[in-house]
Amino acid sequence: MRARLGVFGVVGALVVGVGVGAGVGSGGTAVAVERGGERVAAGPTVEEQRLDRAAPQEILRRSGFDGLAPAFGRALDEARSYGEAERVVVRHGSALWRRAVARVQGRGPAGGDLGRDDDRPLYWARLGMTRALRGWEPPRGERLSEGRRAALMRKLEAASRGQGDVRYPGRHQVKRILVTGFDPFTLDRDIRISNPSGATALALDGTTVQTPGGPARVEAVVFPVRWDDFADGAVERALRRQLPRVDLFTTISQGRVGRFDVERNNGAWRGGFPDNENLSRTGTVPVGRPDTQPQWTVTTLPYKEIVQAGTGRFPVYDNTNVTEVPAGETEPVVRPGGPTEGSAAREGGGGNYLSNEIAYRATLLRDRLGLHDRLPGGHVHTPVLQFGAGNTDPATGTVTDPEFVRNRLDIIRQVKGILAVAAGAPESRRTPAQGPGTVRTPAP
Repeated sequence: MRARLGVFGVVGALVVGVGVGAGVGSGGTAVAVERGGERVAAGPTVEEQRLDRAAPQEILRRSGFDGLAPAFGRALDEARSYGEAERVVVRHGSALWRRAVARVQGRGPAGGDLGRDDDRPLYWARLGMTRALRGWEPPRGERLSEGRRAALMRKLEAASRGQGDVRYPGRHQVKRILVTGFDPFTLDRDIRISNPSGATALALDGTTVQTPGGPARVEAVVFPVRWDDFADGAVERALRRQLPRVDLFTTISQGRVGRFDVERNNGAWRGGFPDNENLSRTGTVPVGRPDTQPQWTVTTLPYKEIVQAGTGRFPVYDNTNVTEVPAGETEPVVRPGGPTEGSAAREGGGGNYLSNEIAYRATLLRDRLGLHDRLPGGHVHTPVLQFGAGNTDPATGTVTDPEFVRNRLDIIRQVKGILAVAAGAPESRRTPAQGPGTVRTPAP
């Protein structure tokens, strides 16, 4: 189940990615088209086209998020300049993120009868907004280049994913934890799918976790399930500034059925499982300075303490399995004990989908910033979030059920317990990270 695990799993993480062209790695793969000799806005992406199906519309309606994209579109239409449009994009994107966090954390109106712990309203409302932005044209015949539209899209993506809202208190006695989650995925298999890593990010963002070493503030961001966004540097833009400021980071994604895994090793290989745009990418993970790129990175999370602690109803494993091409050989082999010297990666512990990639990028960035020996960080896979018995067929099933909600809440609670153990473990009992600028690091 590894790339194969990618069928179920996806996380949230860093290095400098290789750019893939304006607009391609920023909110989908639609491109502008020519009509009558002029370039005009592109139609909706594959991901955005799913929005009109019955389940997404029901999720939006039953959460009160159904009016957010239309309101955003109206505000865009009233913008009188590109600068005004930028302000609209950031304001509405940030408001969407904060409203999603507030709803999950029980603040303000529920907006409907959909469970408050649900991550899906954020995902579908964001797609409504990106679709509106993709079709927007500035007033008075002003032409909008593909690059400038891509820049707006990038701002909307970042704002609506919490990437501009990461704020830690100045008190030095409070530890700082950063977690990441993912959007829902494999939606052509089941359009109803939720991602427990995204729900966890919303539930924990801005909260305080009590640990044996004292209180810890958690901040969270969410990433798309799109290969090209990662190659375009989305993870780096979001997290590069944050890692020197935190005391612990955990990228999180959905993984295997009935278990948590702390992934010991992350591999520099993309296995090609289709993303939310139905695109496949296979090959070495594209990062900056590829001449110094390692095949493997390792977790610095206190995995022994995490595995031994009783954090919830699901068992937690220290996963050391990888798939490699041994040095001097040509065929991949499975190594239960981790990679051997000089081998080429084919699957990390978390497979070779975007969950492995975000873990690889985050831990590589940690190392390139000179933080390996002081910053605990790595990847945690949650159990697969399952619908209840009798509600497993997407053709006849409902968008939610009591067992589905209970499973998601149990996963969220157990992640919180894992974070408390990790932040309070002896390896993490060190002077908390200070504010920005106090850690001198080279550029990656």
